[in-house]
Amino acid sequence: MDRQADNTTSVNGHSVSGLDFAIEQSRGCLFGQFQWEERTGSGFWCGELEADSTIESDYILFLYLFDRQSRHDKIARLAAYIARQQLDDGSWNIYEGGPGEISATVKAYVALKIAGYGEDDPVMASARRAVEELGGVGKVNSYTKIYLAMLNLQPWEDVPAIPPEVVLLPRFFYINIYEISYWSRAILIPLSILYAKWLGFSNPNGLTISELFRSPEADRGAEGVGAGDDGEAGGIPGPVSKGDGKANGGLRRYTESIFSWRNIFITIDLVLKKLEKARVKPLRNLAVKKAEEWMVTRLEDSDGLGAIFPSMINSVLALRCLGYEVDHPLVLEGIEKLEELEVEEGGETHLQPCLSPVWDTALALNSLGEAGVAGDLDEMTAAGRWLLSKEVRRPGDWQKRVRNAEVSGWPFQFRNEFYPDIDDTAAVVMALNRVAPGEVKGLRQAVERGIGWVLSLQCSNGGWAAFDADVERKILNEIPYADHNAMLDPACADITGRVLEMLGSTPGYLADPKIQEVVQRGVQYLEDSQEENGSWYGRWGVNYIYGTWQALKGLMAIGISPDEKYIRRAVAFLKEHQNEDGGWGESCESYTDPSLGGKGETTASQTAWALMGLIAAGELESTAVERGIRFLIDSQDADGNWTERCWTGTGFPRVFYLKYHMYSLYFPLFALGMYRNALPGGEAGGLEAAAALRGTREALEPFPVHRD
Repeated sequence: MDRQADNTTSVNGHSVSGLDFAIEQSRGCLFGQFQWEERTGSGFWCGELEADSTIESDYILFLYLFDRQSRHDKIARLAAYIARQQLDDGSWNIYEGGPGEISATVKAYVALKIAGYGEDDPVMASARRAVEELGGVGKVNSYTKIYLAMLNLQPWEDVPAIPPEVVLLPRFFYINIYEISYWSRAILIPLSILYAKWLGFSNPNGLTISELFRSPEADRGAEGVGAGDDGEAGGIPGPVSKGDGKANGGLRRYTESIFSWRNIFITIDLVLKKLEKARVKPLRNLAVKKAEEWMVTRLEDSDGLGAIFPSMINSVLALRCLGYEVDHPLVLEGIEKLEELEVEEGGETHLQPCLSPVWDTALALNSLGEAGVAGDLDEMTAAGRWLLSKEVRRPGDWQKRVRNAEVSGWPFQFRNEFYPDIDDTAAVVMALNRVAPGEVKGLRQAVERGIGWVLSLQCSNGGWAAFDADVERKILNEIPYADHNAMLDPACADITGRVLEMLGSTPGYLADPKIQEVVQRGVQYLEDSQEENGSWYGRWGVNYIYGTWQALKGLMAIGISPDEKYIRRAVAFLKEHQNEDGGWGESCESYTDPSLGGKGETTASQTAWALMGLIAAGELESTAVERGIRFLIDSQDADGNWTERCWTGTGFPRVFYLKYHMYSLYFPLFALGMYRNALPGGEAGGLEAAAALRGTREALEPFPVHRD
C-alpha cells in the first residue's frame, strides 16, 4: 500500500518508513471491532473462529436426528455452504489448502444427502469418486462411525465400545475419566449415554448410503471398523475391525505385538461388545444415572457442555435419549447455545466450533498496550472490567488433581466455569497488567489469584498444559476411539513459554524464591523439549514457528541470556526459514510431516510470531527482522488489517484446525509495537510499561538459572 512520504520513524539512526502509520492504522482497525456493553460499562473483542466443513456436516446430522421437519430451511443453508467447500477432486479437506480427508468427505456426503442432494448430482458423483480414492467408508474415524451408527447407516457393533460404566471407575484406578483431557471427557460422557440408550430412542429413517459401497475398492475399505492396511488413519492409530480381526491388518498387528497396550484395549473392546449383548447389565442404570448427573451439573454456568460444539450436540441428543422433552429448559438452552454459533452470510449458514471472546480480548489488549495505547483509555479499562467479570470463581474438574489451590482462572469462551484455561489465564494476566489498576476495581487481587492458580497447575515435568496437570498417560492413546488425537492434555512448549512470559511481565514475582524454583523447572522443561533443529513444537498454533516464538518470548521475559546455545539454535531456526518475501509461513501439514516445519505460504500472523521471537532474543538489528517488519508494513491492507488465506490455529494436531479471524490483526500489531519499543529511545512498552502503570520501574535482572 502507499505510505505517506513523511511517515518515517527515526530513532537514534534507525529509519523505518511507514512504521508509525502502520501501527496507527492497525490500532484503529482493532478499536473498530470493540464491542461495548453499555449496561455494564465494559466491552470485549470476539473475532470469528472458522473450522472445516465437518462442523456443518455434524450440525446437519444433529438437526436431522433432533427435528428435521422444522429445520429444513436451515439444513438447506448449511448444505449450500458445505457444497461450496468441495475441492476440485470431489473431496473435502480439514484446513485451507490441505488435501482431501476421508472423514470430512463421508460426513459431507451424508449431510448433503440428508439435505436432498440426489445421487446423480455432480457434487455427489464426484464425492463418491473421492471416497473411493481416499480408501472407502471403512477408513473414517471413530466419531464419524458413531454418527453413522446413529443414522442407522452402520451397525453399532462396528463402533468402538463406549459404555457409561466408565464413569463409575474411581480416581485411584489407573484409567478413569479424569485421566483424559477435558474436551475428550466432555465429548465421551454424553456419547456413552447415547451408546447405552440410542437403540431405544432412534427410529428407522430410510436414509441410505449404500451407493458408497458399490465399487470393489469401497467395499474393501468398508469390511470393518479398521483404519486401513497399515492400521493407521492419516498416521493416527485407528479403531479395531469387527469379526475375526483380519480386516485392515488387525491380525498382523496382533501377532506382531501380542502384549502391546493397543492389543489389550482391543481385547477389552471386544469383551465390552460381548457384554453389551447381555440381557442383564447390573451396573448400567447406575452408570447412566451417574453420567447424566455429571453432564447436567456441568451444563451449569456454561455455554453448553464444555462450551465446544461436539460435546454440545452430544449432550442435547443425550438429554433426549434420557427422556427430556424438546421443550425442557436444558434442551432449549442447548439449542439456543448452538444457534449462537451460527453465522449467516450470503444465504448460507456455517458454524463456529465455539466462541473466543476471552482469548481475543486478552490478546487485543496486549497488542494495543504494546503499540503504545495508554492503560487508562476508555476501551482499555472497559475491556479490563469485562475480563475481571469472566474470572472463574467456582470449583471445576481441575480440582480433581489440584485440591488446595484457590479457585481462579479464565476460560476461552463467554461461560465455561468448569474448565478455565491456563493459556487464556496467562494471557489475561498479562493483559490486566497493561490496564491502569486505579480504573478497575479488584484488578490486582484478580492478577494474584490468576497467577496462583496457574502456578498450582504446573506439571511434574516442569511444563504447563492447557486445562489440567499431568494428564499424560500415553497408553490411553491406544484406546480404540482415541483416533481424534486428543485424549491427553500434556504439557507443551507454547503454553509453558506464555506462563513464563506472564511471570516475567508481572512486577515483583521473579524476586520470590518460590517463584524462582517454579521458573527454573519451567526453563528446564523448555530445554528438554527443544527439537534437534532448535525449534519447539507448537501444540495450539501452527506449528514450530508458534512454539519457537512463544518459548523464546517466555525465556527472554524471565531473563535468560540470549547468548545461551539453545537460544541461538532457536534463532537460527527462525532465520533459516524466512521466506523470500521477508515473511514467515508454515502449513498445518507440518504436524504430519515435521520436515515441513517452518515452511509454507507467508502469513501475517506467523510472520509476527517469528519477529517477536527474534526481537525478544536480541535480533533487533538483524537483516531478518528488518525484512520481516518491512513485509508487514508493505502488505498491510488499507483498513489496517492484513489478508491471511492460510489457517494458523490448531485444535487437535492432524485432525482439527482453526482460522482465528483476528490473528491477522492483533499479532502483527503486537510485533510492530514490540519492534518500535525495542528501538533505542523507543516508547516504553512491555515490562517497563506494565511497571510504570504501578508507579515502579523495577529493573529486570537476569534470571538465575542453575545447571548441573
